[in-house]
Amino acid sequence: MLLSYLRDRLRLTGTKYGCGGGGCGACTVMVSRYQPGTKTILHYSANACLLPVCQLQGAAVTTVEGIGSTKTRVHPVQERIARAHGSQCGFCTPGMVMSMYTLLRNTPQPTMEDIREALGGNLCRCTGYRPIVDGFRTFCQISSFQGSSFYCPACVFQGLPPQLFDQGDLLPLDPTQELIFPPELILMAQTEPQMSQRFIGENIVWISPVSLDELIQLKADHPQAPLVIGNTNIGPDIKFKGALHPIIISPTRVQELFAVTRTAQGVYIGAGCSLSVVKALLEGLVQELPEEKTEIYRALLQQLGNVGGQQIRNVASIGGNIVSAYPNSDLNPVLAAGSCKLSVVSKGGRKEILLNKDFLVGFGKTSLKPDEIVLSVFIPVSRKWEFMGALRQAPRKENALATVTSGIRVMFTEGSSVVKELSICYGGVGPCTVSASRTFFLPTNRPWNEQTLSEAYTVLLDEISLSPSHPGGKVDFRRSLTLSLLFKFNLQILHKLWEMVRTGSLLVHGIRPLPNQLQPGIQVFQPVVNGQSVDDQVGRPVMHHSAISQATGEAVYCDDIPKTDGELHLVLVTSTRPHAKIRGIDVTEALQVPGVVDVITSKDIPGKKFRTFTGVDEELLAENEVSCVGQMVCAVIADTREQAKRGAAVVKIHYEDLPEPVFTVEEAMEKKSYFQPQRTIERGNVTQAFEEVDQVYEGEIRLGGQEHFYMETQSMVVVPSGEDRELRVYLSCQHPTYAQESIAETLGIPSNRVSCHVKRVGGAFGGKVTKTSAIACITSVAAWRSGRAVRCVLERGEDMLITGARHPVLGRYKVGFMNDGKIIAADLHYYANSGNTADESVLVVEKVLLHLDNAYNVPNLRGHSVACKTNLPSNTAFRGFGVPQSMLVTENMINDVAMKLGRNAEEIREINMYKEVSLTHYKFQFDPKNLLRCWDECKEKSDYDSRRQAAGEFNQKNRWKKRGLAVIPIKYGIAFSEGFLNQAASLVHIYKDGSVLVSHGGTEMGQGIHTKMQQVASRELHIPTSFIHITETSTSAVPNTCPSAASFGTDANGMAVKNACETLYRRLEPVRKQNPTGTWESWVKKAFLQKISLSATGYYRGHDLYMDWEKQEGQPYAYFTYGACCSEVEVDCLSGDYRTVRTDIVTDIGRSINPSVDIGQIEGSFIQGLGLYTMEELQFSPSGVLLTRGPSQYKIPAICDIPLQFNVYLLSDSDNPHAIYSSKGIGEPVLFLGSSVFFAIKDAVAAARAEAGMDGPFTLDSPATPERTCLACNTDFTQKIPPSRPGSFKPWALNIP
Repeated sequence: MLLSYLRDRLRLTGTKYGCGGGGCGACTVMVSRYQPGTKTILHYSANACLLPVCQLQGAAVTTVEGIGSTKTRVHPVQERIARAHGSQCGFCTPGMVMSMYTLLRNTPQPTMEDIREALGGNLCRCTGYRPIVDGFRTFCQISSFQGSSFYCPACVFQGLPPQLFDQGDLLPLDPTQELIFPPELILMAQTEPQMSQRFIGENIVWISPVSLDELIQLKADHPQAPLVIGNTNIGPDIKFKGALHPIIISPTRVQELFAVTRTAQGVYIGAGCSLSVVKALLEGLVQELPEEKTEIYRALLQQLGNVGGQQIRNVASIGGNIVSAYPNSDLNPVLAAGSCKLSVVSKGGRKEILLNKDFLVGFGKTSLKPDEIVLSVFIPVSRKWEFMGALRQAPRKENALATVTSGIRVMFTEGSSVVKELSICYGGVGPCTVSASRTFFLPTNRPWNEQTLSEAYTVLLDEISLSPSHPGGKVDFRRSLTLSLLFKFNLQILHKLWEMVRTGSLLVHGIRPLPNQLQPGIQVFQPVVNGQSVDDQVGRPVMHHSAISQATGEAVYCDDIPKTDGELHLVLVTSTRPHAKIRGIDVTEALQVPGVVDVITSKDIPGKKFRTFTGVDEELLAENEVSCVGQMVCAVIADTREQAKRGAAVVKIHYEDLPEPVFTVEEAMEKKSYFQPQRTIERGNVTQAFEEVDQVYEGEIRLGGQEHFYMETQSMVVVPSGEDRELRVYLSCQHPTYAQESIAETLGIPSNRVSCHVKRVGGAFGGKVTKTSAIACITSVAAWRSGRAVRCVLERGEDMLITGARHPVLGRYKVGFMNDGKIIAADLHYYANSGNTADESVLVVEKVLLHLDNAYNVPNLRGHSVACKTNLPSNTAFRGFGVPQSMLVTENMINDVAMKLGRNAEEIREINMYKEVSLTHYKFQFDPKNLLRCWDECKEKSDYDSRRQAAGEFNQKNRWKKRGLAVIPIKYGIAFSEGFLNQAASLVHIYKDGSVLVSHGGTEMGQGIHTKMQQVASRELHIPTSFIHITETSTSAVPNTCPSAASFGTDANGMAVKNACETLYRRLEPVRKQNPTGTWESWVKKAFLQKISLSATGYYRGHDLYMDWEKQEGQPYAYFTYGACCSEVEVDCLSGDYRTVRTDIVTDIGRSINPSVDIGQIEGSFIQGLGLYTMEELQFSPSGVLLTRGPSQYKIPAICDIPLQFNVYLLSDSDNPHAIYSSKGIGEPVLFLGSSVFFAIKDAVAAARAEAGMDGPFTLDSPATPERTCLACNTDFTQKIPPSRPGSFKPWALNIP
């Protein structure tokens, strides 16, 4: 593939590996081709991980390095994403840059819709997308910057609010200065004759014919050989499913496959045309033809915008999309319902085939004979009184395979509502596109009215039936969607009939789509104090120190490190059984695979074979028994990664299954399968208080897990030095000291022989501590045994399978309250699904209990939490560390109290908030003043009261769309409750030229810690940040570091850097006094001559925090970060889809050291929380196999999911004496505020249920996916679905937790 060619052969490492399947956009490049017919250059973005190099003959490929660099000239696209603070960890940035660059090459003055579409195939896990959009918005021809976050230094002097970046001095975009298409490629295209090509690889022969006759002959000779144009289907099948194709035919140069022919009856589109070309063609036809002739074209356009991201649409062919015959194809239902035809050729001649149920015969199967080739697709024009609809529902609004999709066509007798023809086709409800043929005939020759449709629903429900165990699950939801999508089509038709013949009633609200227009957001922060030196950057929105190099692709991540001579690659072999004894491991066949050097098993570990993190031993490699699917058993090392994969595939592990594996928390509770200790905390007398309240209510909520989905997968390179048993370890890790200790103990050597180096981390979120260290240990054993450098980079699916996720939690509660809304007593129980090892689970459930009060002063409060031991992959730390689970249960309890009392939840929250200096349930005193300020300002700035009223009015007028609002507060404890983890150290060198090198214990993961340390050093040394450099985090420079976690990295390391710089500045004091007017450089030179040490260590002891669980009291946190968030959503009750209309966040982070970094953390954390509570689903099979192992199955928020208006306000006039420069930690707290979207959805669902005559508390588990939302709305259509009897079937996926 092009990606490996760029990275391994050409050393162009700016193009990143993110998923390997075209789902994340990290590997985006621009492909340019000369078109001899039109003498034009075609530019398009594409995923390098899916582009075969042998398909690029005659093409020019532009990577992020090619458009600009710090060594030559930074391109405006690169500059603007960096200056707008749109690059945090930076791993996704080159892909974003290339998507935008390609758009500008084609459209130099794009619209916001162009930008949104161009970035639709790119994922980011850090930023929350807003700053990326703001940076690229500056390219728009017409754009309103009012309220947008652009920083202008002059604003401060003019008394205006400071802004995040200044658009006035951005580099201009000059299209005339762009790279030209290579003239030699133009000459080659114009003069060289086209010749067939044949590339012979190790396992595949790739043939590229140039004529249709040659193609037909090849297909006759090799009927089983697939045709590949975009490689978006065959490529992933080979990579992920192990499909074998000895011969592949690539007809990309056969002109007949790309021909477009228009007739009066319709248009013939070559089967090789890309979906983007088809989209552009249909858009032109819609503009040109009368509206009545374009019904099918408009329906197809509606679906084409949802097929993959822009990069996929640019290469995927319409013919390939059709013959792939996927069950949930978006195009096939429309094409089938629209009576489209396929022109097919073979040695036997040409024929036309109607694209219908006789063509689409099964999963991935058509009626095509092996030697037949689809030449073109005929799409007819529509007739007068013929209407077409294309409706779908998917897990994500865009760039997601549909759950259910449809194509529905109706033809009326002219001038009436009598049905002449009807065609209904669905995807997602069978092994292939399903034609509802019985339902077709019911309305024929009958008027289109409620009675006819009511009968059609009954027939349809009977005709399209899914078993409860149907692959993909969501059976009730999918069946209800077949009805509700037909009903939505009905609303469209009623509207058109009303317009044409004034028949029926006008129901505009049912057909209006959810809003989707992005609006400029507001970012408000406190300006620096008057008189602060311009060189003092503390408090200013300083750009991330690596942002430019990340945008140019020059930033080096772990797998970008050049390979050393003789380097080996490691691939892990994991268990395929959830609970079994290992009877033997046969590596004989693996060792015979060419290139394989060794297979590492537990017996090869020279030192400790296990790690002990929280008092429980965890095997590095399973030796006698496995306890989950995905547990590491052995590792294969080989000369190349492909050879190591082939070797791993033939390792044979012999198992003896053990009975009754445990997967869910209910099963763990039944068998008392827990990690110890269990924790309980109580204040007041809960039992007695329940006897004295007006009402008691009991409820529960289930919260699913969450995959970290850091863009850079687990990566490491271990290099033996060759002497004194030394190892240099380069890895993507949050805790290099723990990795160092682990490796040393595993190898049985002192820690001083192991040096761990972390340049930067491409996202972590808690997932690169324990598992990273374990994999690093295994890789080190391989390097130790072989004496050669070993590289281990997990593929996305491996990473998701092995490394664990956020803990799923079952929360149960009993709450006692008075009729005025005051909560008197609450008893909460938390059951966390920890997986097969303890990892950090006990610490997680402890933090769950410490935050169960959130912002509420409940006088009688009891909590109990347990870490359940199951046979799923071990879960681990994740941003928030149990707090997002804890508080969701509490807030859901508050919500239920409100519903029992018939009041808004916000009223109940206000009644029960801490109001004055108080003690928490663990007897820690705090002042909630700023918590209340955040709450009040959030309600004020969001205009909550008037919007609440407006939502009520909207809901009264709209039957099938509902709006909901929620305001959620947070009180989040900062620092480690284990006091020793709060210490930090630093090392600062001043060189003779005045430059400064800072080393500290924090790792740069996108949170901007290096940037903030530069700001700290700049202030303390009184020099510009340009003098200061941070090269890496290394255990050789700063030993015994603590993890970069708990939102405490800046607090601890900042104080350590401050301490070192203060020491150095004091040392320079005599020199400064001797020459008060001298320069920094002169002082440093003089100090050296006077033998003054220019190197200093810094140390910060940290807070002495603790929690005594026996006494149930302590001071586990240094202080609290406060915040409040108001979100408003609009929900489509018929499909469960929603749109976040607006979000307003107010946070108290003291005095921000860097507002741009902190606001970026707030926005990114919120979007990650939005994903947790509304989208992201980890699904396991009944045998404990993780089913969601990549972006095609697991959906994180994309640009289409951000709030349409996203406003962030940093609380002004806030001080924090407990942290450096009065700042506060902010990395984790705001994630929970993403639950405001969850509760806004629940509010909207409650409005739908109220209209159906249902009130009171109801169940809506997290995440509030469209499935759960739709079913909770309990519409007429969901009520028609007969429920499956529990226990009568084996579900497709487990209900985790």
